[in-house]
Amino acid sequence: MAAKQKAKTKAATIDEYLAGLSADKRAALQKIRQAIQAAAPEAEEGFSYGLPAFRLNGKPLVAFAAAANHCSFFPMSGHIVEAHQDLLAAYDTSKGTIRFPADKPLPAALVRKLVKARIKESRSPGSAAFRSAK
Repeated sequence: MAAKQKAKTKAATIDEYLAGLSADKRAALQKIRQAIQAAAPEAEEGFSYGLPAFRLNGKPLVAFAAAANHCSFFPMSGHIVEAHQDLLAAYDTSKGTIRFPADKPLPAALVRKLVKARIKESRSPGSAAFRSAK
């Protein structure tokens, strides 16, 4: 059982997670983290699906991570990526992921905009119904 827990994430905190990364990935993700904190100061840090994440009102809001050849930002919503596709054209995206090179992190203003859109989405009544209808 302990081995399964360890496989999910070795770090107990986001600080520990970041400390285990290369300097370029750590710097890029720290910028993302700071932008998230600025846009959602009431959100709580933790892990979701084994990723460093922020929760709002007990529910996943956004997450981020480092991979072998890139970093990722996860708005935890395919609708957010789709709705901001014009702003994300320079990045590799999929339904719920935005990938970027560590040496070219997402601009803080873009992260704040995505986080604020995600907060608005998470607070709107019927948002789950809207997403499932897509």
